[in-house]
Amino acid sequence: MTKDLGAFRTIGELSKELNIKPHILRYWEEQFGMLQPLKRAGSRRHYRPDDVEMVRTINRLLNEEGYTIKGARKFLAARQKQARASAAPKDEIPVSEAVTPAAAPTAAPAANVNVENNAMLKELKAIRDQLSSALSRA
Repeated sequence: MTKDLGAFRTIGELSKELNIKPHILRYWEEQFGMLQPLKRAGSRRHYRPDDVEMVRTINRLLNEEGYTIKGARKFLAARQKQARASAAPKDEIPVSEAVTPAAAPTAAPAANVNVENNAMLKELKAIRDQLSSALSRA
């Protein structure tokens, strides 16, 4: 009997399903902070669908792709950061768009980028000097 995809799984069920020993799953919980199954009475672990997917990914990274635990941690952290960035509210302007002038072409040649960067740096230094003199007067 197989469980529904959205059902919670115990550590034993997940262990059998993915052919990973329970002590390995507990070890991965220590090593990967983002893997946090629900713990019920008696410290019984119940893996949510997201946890199951995380375990599958960790297993793939470590056992199929040859990542180290440290490398897999970095990969998963980068993926989570990317997911959070893509889930940002639509009405919020991303920092990259807020800093880039609206009139600037998005795919400028390298020479133009250097000229624009130098001009922006010069403008920022002027602002810094103005703020510094205003603070010294205050």
